[in-house]
Amino acid sequence: MPTTTLQIPTPDGEADAFAAFPDGGERHPGVLLYSDAFGVRPEVTEKARELAVHGYYVLVPNLYYRHGPAPVVELPAHIGEEIRPVIIDRLMPLLEAHTTERILRDADAYLGFLGTRPEVRPGPVATVGYCIGGALAMRTATAHPGRVAAVAGFHPGFLVTDAPDSPHRRIPELTAEVHLGLSGHDMSSEALGELERALDAAGVRYTAETCPGTVHGFTMSDTDAFSPLGLRRHWDRLLALLDRTLGEN
Repeated sequence: MPTTTLQIPTPDGEADAFAAFPDGGERHPGVLLYSDAFGVRPEVTEKARELAVHGYYVLVPNLYYRHGPAPVVELPAHIGEEIRPVIIDRLMPLLEAHTTERILRDADAYLGFLGTRPEVRPGPVATVGYCIGGALAMRTATAHPGRVAAVAGFHPGFLVTDAPDSPHRRIPELTAEVHLGLSGHDMSSEALGELERALDAAGVRYTAETCPGTVHGFTMSDTDAFSPLGLRRHWDRLLALLDRTLGEN
């Protein structure tokens, strides 16, 4: 299966990115995959490879490209609970600098880049995100309702906030089908209720389910949060969503 590293032109420079896609020279549906807060690393690129096996061209941009190529902070092979707070402290200024305006400029560039790839089939794409990437996937979909047919967020964060530009406030613009795979620690019941009311009011087709016995980050095998059951459910739900909305080859 081919993989490659790329440079994506953006209004703020060039974003380094990883891409995986099937062999054979055919064109395939595009998937824009946003990493969790720890960024692009083997755990995330392996997910892209797995999706490519199922017939998709998967683009994984470095969220923090303005601060350097991935990884922008040194990461251990396993992000245990003892080191996690130290890494988050290093990443927090980068996350705070990643404003909604920057997110949307980047999304325009990433979707535009997907549209130029000879391996990508014309037509709708999907956005997939983990942790903070779930909010980025949702923002991308609401900003490009004619382009994004599916949104998947796993152990997502910051979908419902008090900010005027909270992702859930843009849901009336959403046309994509949505799946949210939650742990019991990702959203309060009040926040989840507010999100579901917004989705219902907009007439969005969606599922939001909590995977029992999991904690935030459960799909990531390089962290202490990892749940094999949660990862299997993640693949079941994600592949079914993409098949319904993009029609895999």
